[in-house]
Amino acid sequence: MDATRRDLPPGSVVRRQAGRIADVLRAETTGGALLLAGAVIALIWANSPGSPGYDAMRSFTVGPTWLHLDLSLAAWAKDGLLAIFFFVAGLELKREFVTGELRQPRRAAVPIAAAVGGVLAPAAVYVLITAAAGADALRGWAIPAATDIAFALAVLAVIGRHLPPAVRVFLLTLAVVDDLIAIMIIAVFYTATLSITPLLASALPLVAFAILLRRRVTSAWLLLPLALTAWALVHASGVHATVAGVLLALTVPARPQAQHEHTAVPTSLIERFEHTVKPVSAGLAVPVFALMSAGVAIGGLGGLVSALTDPVAIGVIAGLVIGKPLGVIAVTWLVTRLTRTGLGTNLTWTHITGLSMLAGIGFTVSLLIGELSFVDGTGRHDHVKIAILTGSLLAAVLAAVILRLSQPAHRHSTDAITRDPEQTRAGETAGTA
Repeated sequence: MDATRRDLPPGSVVRRQAGRIADVLRAETTGGALLLAGAVIALIWANSPGSPGYDAMRSFTVGPTWLHLDLSLAAWAKDGLLAIFFFVAGLELKREFVTGELRQPRRAAVPIAAAVGGVLAPAAVYVLITAAAGADALRGWAIPAATDIAFALAVLAVIGRHLPPAVRVFLLTLAVVDDLIAIMIIAVFYTATLSITPLLASALPLVAFAILLRRRVTSAWLLLPLALTAWALVHASGVHATVAGVLLALTVPARPQAQHEHTAVPTSLIERFEHTVKPVSAGLAVPVFALMSAGVAIGGLGGLVSALTDPVAIGVIAGLVIGKPLGVIAVTWLVTRLTRTGLGTNLTWTHITGLSMLAGIGFTVSLLIGELSFVDGTGRHDHVKIAILTGSLLAAVLAAVILRLSQPAHRHSTDAITRDPEQTRAGETAGTA
């Protein structure tokens, strides 16, 4: 192997190593681990003697002033890097609607309805708990409504190795639709000021981006400047810049290209974009956002108690841990009863319960909505962060316990199916004797 590597040009070795790293970053467990690592580092740093350095890093300003893009690093992570995350989410959304599970209305009806219930119920729980805390507290109603698709799928990948494939399909569909609703909520309810001119102007690079892709032009030198221009114009309009990531993703063709002679499997541009951009999202965008946003000075046990007794924090935790499962399970039961639509192949109500808890992992999107709801540096802003971390952790632990309990029966049935036929017949003969 070493001899072969020495025979390769240096550029080939670098490309091969980069390819291996990218493959690792595409794994759901890797993305979840990096996301968690970014959050843990932020928490430790913000509560250490070096916390002034953490605050200075977050507030460090960089960017061209003449374009009004002289933003802090925290703002670049929130408005810029998360646009990459939402671009990938948009690609997954379009792929599912055009060629995936969501293209079949009957099969997609249950998880889509479950996603809607999983948005409405936690928002209602939050409002009920914070109604007496003032109008300012109600700004955070959408915080527990979001599901972190990357973190939830990473947890499922770790704990669900013996679960039926339908479990992941249900969660993916639910999380993708949940993300779409969250994006719409951000665009509609968290846009403070709206400038029509740059918003309309953003259509020009978006249309040019779409035309190039329709003609199968995939040169980064042409597409990247258009994407950045669209992002900058959406940012200037007052609409949250992450929406630009979704709009760009929706222009990418999802239908496979004509199969070539030497290509075993036809691929679409959307699959190629996912393959290319997902490592950047999982390995850079989301972990750095977690690093920039999850750091909160807890202030010891007294500070933790103070944070978790704030009605806003209670509303967020209750929304994630109680509202999410309640909404997902109730709507799933209602749709299956009214339409006589089944849960899906090998899916049980124990699986649905575990998945509903996984949907309570808000994290990335919840942190983003928390940033938009409450002014940075205020006590309530910090309390929301602590509540999101606490609620997401509780939801992940409860989901792991429930889904672990559902695995032995499925593992037994899988073993029975995959058992060697000769051994099966021998066992049946012995049993008959």
